[in-house]
Amino acid sequence: MTALAYPQHLPALNSGSLQGYLDSVQSIPILSKEEEIALFEQYQEHDDLDAVRKIVMSHLRYVVYIARGYMGYGLPLEDLVQQGNVGLMKSVKRFSLEHKVRLVSFAVHWINAEIHEFILKNWKIVKVATTKAQRKLFFNLRKAKQRLGWFNQEEVSQVANDLGVKPEEVLEMEKRLTVNDESYEPVDTEQEEFYSGPSSYLTAGEVEDPAWVAADDEITDIQHEGLGAALASLDERSRDIVTNRWLTDSKVGLKELAEKYGVSMERIRQIEARSFQKMRPFLTV
Repeated sequence: MTALAYPQHLPALNSGSLQGYLDSVQSIPILSKEEEIALFEQYQEHDDLDAVRKIVMSHLRYVVYIARGYMGYGLPLEDLVQQGNVGLMKSVKRFSLEHKVRLVSFAVHWINAEIHEFILKNWKIVKVATTKAQRKLFFNLRKAKQRLGWFNQEEVSQVANDLGVKPEEVLEMEKRLTVNDESYEPVDTEQEEFYSGPSSYLTAGEVEDPAWVAADDEITDIQHEGLGAALASLDERSRDIVTNRWLTDSKVGLKELAEKYGVSMERIRQIEARSFQKMRPFLTV
């Protein structure tokens, strides 16, 4: 096998320039079929970690290409790439030379699956797709609408037939995709007197303020689930990461936290995952 030039470590999506990462993965050599087979044989027969490193790095450019296709969902490209890389590594672990295909063909499913899951969890506060049919519609309906324009009944039936779902499911998903999350409090604009958020018209009885009711319920839930004890079990950095990622009104991204602590985004994700594992016993009801 021809000697190829590889970096000593995987390129990191850290506090540096995203463009720097994209440039670095494009400069990594692409494996020929023979080189890929030889490296997989080294990895699977001898547990050669250097071989698997070369396999993963040579495919990072494909993850970027796939992730770019999901930029229309309003999520940072670096987060999409990060999740796609997780899918790539899962595919390498499960790949077998008996499949008789190149790794990239096998890995596409795993890369897409990780990105899909990330988008569905982070696109809106309320989960927009839970069933298999809803997931299929979520990632295909916008493409269909671009092709068909606005929907009439005939077009709804066509999309339903193309995607193998019921017409009413198409209409329901179209409705979900067009509804945005709404702030509970009024938007702070010059014309605020003409707009009121739900806090101005939702009631819970005649005298109870919905904001106080919600706050009381939240406090009760926190006490019941032992969240305070769970957070107290973490070190200061881990507690800050979990709080900023999941327990604030404005979720902080991996990149911002990576910049704050001077580490890679992958390191922040690892700390987050390890923190959840440590907190789980306190949150079990």
